[in-house]
Amino acid sequence: MMEQTALAARLFLPFILPICIWVAWSDLRAMKIPNKAVIALAVVFVLLGLFVMPWDQYLWRLSHLVIVLLVGIVLNAAGAMGAGDAKFAAAAALFIALGDLRFLIGLYAANLLAAYVTHRLAKHTPLRKLAPDWKSWNVGSDFPMGLSLGATLALYIVFGAIYGS
Repeated sequence: MMEQTALAARLFLPFILPICIWVAWSDLRAMKIPNKAVIALAVVFVLLGLFVMPWDQYLWRLSHLVIVLLVGIVLNAAGAMGAGDAKFAAAAALFIALGDLRFLIGLYAANLLAAYVTHRLAKHTPLRKLAPDWKSWNVGSDFPMGLSLGATLALYIVFGAIYGS
């Protein structure tokens, strides 16, 4: 059983899922995660989180945003992560229950591997013709992390809706 509550996950899911799809698509298409998507994700938590979690837990989740954003800024400055990826990860951290961190890391690792392999295979097959203008096909070794970050958050919330406490 997950620490994430099923009630919270079920409430967040219909709002988070389209944002995660938007983030993945935007990063594939333009290698950019729109600030509007990051803000929308944070607004969903700020507004709906008040209704589904105790006040102290709500405030701790807000600290997740600050901590992950600071780590993301350092990683971005070191060239290890894009700025959009760092901002999205910080907004996504709002939705993650600390007790689920180990599960989330495993989910992200598996998702990152699957997304990377799928993207690289599609890049060198006729599937590329479905979206020939995507910038992610032609950026060398760079990878659209929004694909795996968005999918990881979406899957985490889906699992929370099914297996949450």
